[in-house]
Amino acid sequence: MTAAAALDQAARASGPRIIAALAARFRDLDLAEEAFADACARAAEAWPRDGTPRDGAAWLYRVADRHVLQTLRQRKTRAGIPLDPPLPEPTAEAALTDDANLIPDERLRLVFVCCHPAVAPESRAALTLRLVCGLSTAEIADSFLLPEATLAQRLVRAKRKIADAGVSFEVPGPDAWLDRLEAVLSTLEVAYAKAHADAAGAGPHAGYAIEILGLTRMLVELLPNEPETSAMAALVRYAEARRGARLDETGAIIPLSEQDPALWRRPLIVEADGYLQRALQLGAPSARALQAGLHAAWCHRRSLAEAPPWRAVLAIYDQLLTFRDDPIVRLNRAVALAEVRGLAEALAEMDALDAEQLDHFPPYHAVRADLLRRLGRPAEAKQAYAAALSLDPPPAERLWLSRRAAAIAAQ
Repeated sequence: MTAAAALDQAARASGPRIIAALAARFRDLDLAEEAFADACARAAEAWPRDGTPRDGAAWLYRVADRHVLQTLRQRKTRAGIPLDPPLPEPTAEAALTDDANLIPDERLRLVFVCCHPAVAPESRAALTLRLVCGLSTAEIADSFLLPEATLAQRLVRAKRKIADAGVSFEVPGPDAWLDRLEAVLSTLEVAYAKAHADAAGAGPHAGYAIEILGLTRMLVELLPNEPETSAMAALVRYAEARRGARLDETGAIIPLSEQDPALWRRPLIVEADGYLQRALQLGAPSARALQAGLHAAWCHRRSLAEAPPWRAVLAIYDQLLTFRDDPIVRLNRAVALAEVRGLAEALAEMDALDAEQLDHFPPYHAVRADLLRRLGRPAEAKQAYAAALSLDPPPAERLWLSRRAAAIAAQ
């Protein structure tokens, strides 16, 4: 592995944990991000020259930690504040300590900090995704269908609010969890969506999928009487159960209606059923429970010989609109609408959406292209496929879209 590849791997895998540890230790979110960026820049120079360290994450943490300490000393010097005595040199025993134990995992603490009530509700999930999950500003903006500049301003304001309000960098007691729960669950939803979007599981955020299975189980244990935690646990398990059937032998994505249910992980589906039943017993159906219900409708299909559950899916989407009427829900509903009420009605639904808002969202162009193709409008379909491909979808989706576009061109 090249030094550049090793750095990319270490930064993606451990960056959020390093930033969380620095932020928790020094109580400064901006400085934690700045220090990690500086450590990566130094690694880009040092690793090709000196060789890749045995534990790249530990190397980055040490350098970032040193950057913070130096920055704080410089600030004290400029302010005329007496400097703290230098840290003692590490003992021989400490130098031999395994690097695997070097970086404390402070992400749970930072999740609660980012979701503090002092932070504007629309910024909580975005800030958590940036600092705890390591998503880029552009990726988060795409998830919320916002201009990148708008999202960046929200992040700046949120971090300033945490600093100005003197928010404690500690995990609050159970009595404060419910105030922050929705922001935590929204964060997990977006993070899991990023992992699930890459059907091949080879992208930079693929590791979130397994991690979020564990986090949702932990949340149910912490808040056993809260229906939303159980609904979220069900949702991710239904989706993750289908991962093994999402690619064909060439690596192209297989649409959900064409996946072989025999390849789905039944034990995970049974576990999801239990969580969804628990959520519905604890409270009235919510948007999150309905989303889990959409997955359940598909996961209860046993074979390709069974007809796809389009009518049930459309009925659930109609219910979901009463809770969450947004462009993403309407876009997904249009797919079911095409199968139940016809292509023309589905395309009319698409035409009613805000095309400018969805212009940078690849699934919008992909769904529109498929409808136009099936309606016998190849020139418009080809243009829509080109728009989807221009937005750099994950490899499995790109391969599938390219095939559809090529089939039109060959006609």
